[in-house]
Amino acid sequence: MKIYISTTVILLFLTTISFSQTETPAATESKLVWHTSIAEVHELSKASNKPVFAFFTGSDWCGWCKKLQNDVFSKPEFIEWASKNVILLEVDFPRHKQLSPELTQQNNGLQQALHISGYPTVWLLYTVKDEVTNNYNLNTLGSLGYPAGAEVGKEQVMFLENINRILSQKK
Repeated sequence: MKIYISTTVILLFLTTISFSQTETPAATESKLVWHTSIAEVHELSKASNKPVFAFFTGSDWCGWCKKLQNDVFSKPEFIEWASKNVILLEVDFPRHKQLSPELTQQNNGLQQALHISGYPTVWLLYTVKDEVTNNYNLNTLGSLGYPAGAEVGKEQVMFLENINRILSQKK
């Protein structure tokens, strides 16, 4: 009897380990990579020739920001589109968590440069680094927010139509 119980426990343990360490390709592909450093997205954008998708958010307090993430950014259509078309930058203004002084300064500078007055706001842009001053110039393509008036459950469709329209006008 003890051998049977021990074998069952060992098999259950090994099965649990194998499931917890195995991630399906679909699960791996469905993750968005959000960067927080303008220097990092500048290099990635320059190397890929993709624009920066700057998402201005109040991650821990802004209800519309959370709604945009849930209704648009978490959808497979957006994840696939973003992976192919843009470099993602989160520009966060939290109220309940502390950002580093450098990140706070960077985010405040981006907010001022783009005249952000409400959240969520998304800007499509390219960065150009001034090698003398180490500052970044922003070549903006256009901006948008939550897709107001979209059919419930299809917000990602309207958002992608709007953002593709911005991209197509700038080519």
